[in-house]
Amino acid sequence: MSNQIQFQNSESINRLQLDDLKKIVAYCGKKSPYYKRIIEETGFDWNDVNSFEDFRKLPFTSKEDLQQFNEDFLCVDRDKIADYSSTSGTLGEPIFIAMTSSDLERLAINESNTFENAGLSSKDTIQLMTTIDRRFMAGLAYYLGAQKMGTSVIRVGSGVPELQWDTILSLKPTAIVAVPSFIVKLIEYAQKNKIDYQNSSIQKAICIGEPIRNAELEMNALGQRITDAWNVELFSTYASTEMGAAFSECALGIGGHLQPDLLYIELIDEVGNPVKKGETGELTITTLGVEGMPLLRYKTGDVCRMYEEPCGCGRNTVRLGPIIGRKKQMIKYKGTTFYPPALFNLLNNFKEIENYLIELSTSNIGTDELTIQISSSNLSEDFLLEIREHFRAKLRVSPIIQFIDAEDLIRIQAPEKNRKPIKFIDYRTQS
Repeated sequence: MSNQIQFQNSESINRLQLDDLKKIVAYCGKKSPYYKRIIEETGFDWNDVNSFEDFRKLPFTSKEDLQQFNEDFLCVDRDKIADYSSTSGTLGEPIFIAMTSSDLERLAINESNTFENAGLSSKDTIQLMTTIDRRFMAGLAYYLGAQKMGTSVIRVGSGVPELQWDTILSLKPTAIVAVPSFIVKLIEYAQKNKIDYQNSSIQKAICIGEPIRNAELEMNALGQRITDAWNVELFSTYASTEMGAAFSECALGIGGHLQPDLLYIELIDEVGNPVKKGETGELTITTLGVEGMPLLRYKTGDVCRMYEEPCGCGRNTVRLGPIIGRKKQMIKYKGTTFYPPALFNLLNNFKEIENYLIELSTSNIGTDELTIQISSSNLSEDFLLEIREHFRAKLRVSPIIQFIDAEDLIRIQAPEKNRKPIKFIDYRTQS
């Protein structure tokens, strides 16, 4: 596995991916109780994958399949499991992913490549502003990737702006890994406490968990808010626990590059057919080179767009644009259809909004009801009216908007079992 694969021509990349698909399908057919059962039910010939078209005859794997038959996806004996990670459980019960030592090495290579895409090297020092415990794969992945690259790493963990800045000022890291909305809090803390953050050692930020670009691959409101205030270079990433790999930007910032020796991807429409070039679709992934719990044609539920033309950086892999939303979280509100990230982007335009929570429920007549609770330093009716007018202008909707005490909002957002703050609650899926 090497980042140099991304610079090979498309024919070489396709040959590599087809060979790896043959291997992982044969492996699953022999080792996975779940996929063994699938072959008996479908009659698919696991040894007859000679083209991408052959591979696409395989049935899809859903998140519900992985939740219901979680342990049946395991392909190794338990004494070969080196680590357990789990999903956050945003759309249901958490899913456990078991990894062998080989899988951890794959994870390390993945994030080492991510750092390389961002122009980092062994001469850099990276400050991790994400948890490495609580079964969270991302923190572990970035730590392993830094070690693989030979980069110094500082494991500060999430939150606590004061500790983050104390560490930055004393140890002088050159890059951070952080959730973009937390970078905003870092800036606000520095401004409030007169920290000369513009002249700090930080040059780059690897952004996780939230998009910093819009559908046109330009900085969205959150990304713009950061770069307007702080002269740092932002790099967007997209990943999930199930795929055990990431799509990460190069310096050109025009989509996250696929690592073709780690994942095979498809974008599909509502009935499972490939979407046309340039159209949005549901991302479906097949994990390559995974030993513990490989997945075949796994529907992530994430909707995005794929870019196939070569990148100016010299890489010839396909790229993914920002995640537009999750398929199950699509909102149909008074004749307008959109996803939660569209709401996040509008709310991030207002610096007076300190925090927010979007709640979606079903009315007594069966329509979607949208309520936004915000904590803010400005509690005036004029400010509420300004927010409503902004929503009308941009999305043609006027949701219910309410002020809420900052501490009360945090309590709702951070239930004990959750690893990250909740910004969107869909009560429609909980009924």
